[in-house]
Amino acid sequence: MSQDQSKPTVPDLRQGIAHADLPDGGKLVGRCGDDQVLLVRRGTNVFAVSATCTHYGGPLVDGLVADDTVRCPWHHACFDLRTGEALRAPAFNPLACWAVEQRDGRIFVGERLKRVTSKPRSGGSGQVPEKIVIIGGGAAGFAAAEMLRRDQFEGSIVMLSNDQSPPVDRPNLSKDYLAGKAPEDWIPLRGEKFYSKNNIDLRLKTEAVHVDARSRQVVLADGGRIPYDRLLLATGAEPVRLTIPGADLPHVHTLRSFADCKAIIEQAATAGRAVVLGASFIGLEVAAALRARDIDVHVVAPEKRPMDRVLGPQMGDFIRALHEEHGIVFHLEETATSIDEGKVHLSGGSTLAADFVVVGIGVRPRIGLAEAAGLAVDRGIAVDAFLETSEPGIFAAGDIARWPDPHSGENIRVEHWVVAQRQGQTAALNMLGHREKFVAVPFFWSQHYNVPINYVGHAERWDEIVVEGDVAARDCLLRFRSKGRTLAAASIFRDIESLEAEVAMERQMATEGARG
Repeated sequence: MSQDQSKPTVPDLRQGIAHADLPDGGKLVGRCGDDQVLLVRRGTNVFAVSATCTHYGGPLVDGLVADDTVRCPWHHACFDLRTGEALRAPAFNPLACWAVEQRDGRIFVGERLKRVTSKPRSGGSGQVPEKIVIIGGGAAGFAAAEMLRRDQFEGSIVMLSNDQSPPVDRPNLSKDYLAGKAPEDWIPLRGEKFYSKNNIDLRLKTEAVHVDARSRQVVLADGGRIPYDRLLLATGAEPVRLTIPGADLPHVHTLRSFADCKAIIEQAATAGRAVVLGASFIGLEVAAALRARDIDVHVVAPEKRPMDRVLGPQMGDFIRALHEEHGIVFHLEETATSIDEGKVHLSGGSTLAADFVVVGIGVRPRIGLAEAAGLAVDRGIAVDAFLETSEPGIFAAGDIARWPDPHSGENIRVEHWVVAQRQGQTAALNMLGHREKFVAVPFFWSQHYNVPINYVGHAERWDEIVVEGDVAARDCLLRFRSKGRTLAAASIFRDIESLEAEVAMERQMATEGARG
């Protein structure tokens, strides 16, 4: 096949297209020189932006246009069609924008527009802080620092992280990077120059040991003190540790940091057999990644079926069957009782050979600093709708924050990457006095071999699951409902429906908020 035949034909937007070829609400991909450009029509307005999401390169033409935004079908990043700004994580970089002209019944795309620096959001109240300290180098901490600078905050930002690596794209650690399918340069959320260029004082391998709320200072392990006007606690969660004999052996791993991931990869290079303890998202993603490295994997978990508590029986049975298709052996309704040099002993009396073990039995929020500082805690750090703690001027975001969720009507805490990023963004704006409520619908994605699972909303319990499509055929959307209300939706290869479910939940919250 010739090179010309192998490429799909897309219109040259500089030559123009007929106005009738782009109906109201329509999307179309064309080219401007070497650039792929997405055209979107909203009434009489036509927008031209980059055709791919700046997060993982998702095709925005397959996404959803809602109001004057476009949402990525893969991981629900949201962009402003007028400015290209990345309105919601997991994307941070803006889309490029092009000039559009409509004349003689045709639409023409002109020059690429110069990026205009974002203006600070209006509506801030109170005194603008001079010193902001962020404790935590994960999703929420990074997103907060990035948003502070994007909103033109000119004061000092000190970011304290006990990790040895700058903030990384943690979802990749249990997915493509662990599987050997992603290069290492994909892992940092930003290069080191980002922090110096934006005057963010990132201090790695630095432990905060106390928050002195009275003097507004953070005390470090080395005795140093850092003053703050506003403080963000974004300490995340830490893996639950095994307490059985052999749990501290060097071939027993957890996966939370970049260093953890590298240690597992190093061990996998010379191993043939692994045991994964836990059938959580992390545990099963690790299992799939290790199978990509041709390692025999056994999964041990106390549940009757994987993911039953989060995704229900239909999806749980599908996930088990999917992993078994790829050679995973499950030992469900069992736990490990001890670990030896090359063996894992199970509660049922059997023994599994293991060159190494990966433990994924859950995480606990790191709330020790908050407790010692006298902040209100409730299986996490209690925050209000603005993510502010019981102590004025101290905010919390990410895995540690328990916030009032307007969709479910409950106080919830969610341990998911995109939620943490979006909370970091909202907390940053509120530290600057904007008073924006955190109302984003929770979202996460999980990858199992070539099958993505998207989940929007939050359902800790439900009284029915409505299945649309065919779970076994990998074409479905499941609605988790309680008292007739959809609390969450999980989907496989139903990207538009997943985005539509997210927007429906947002609009329902907006309507109820206006009433209340």
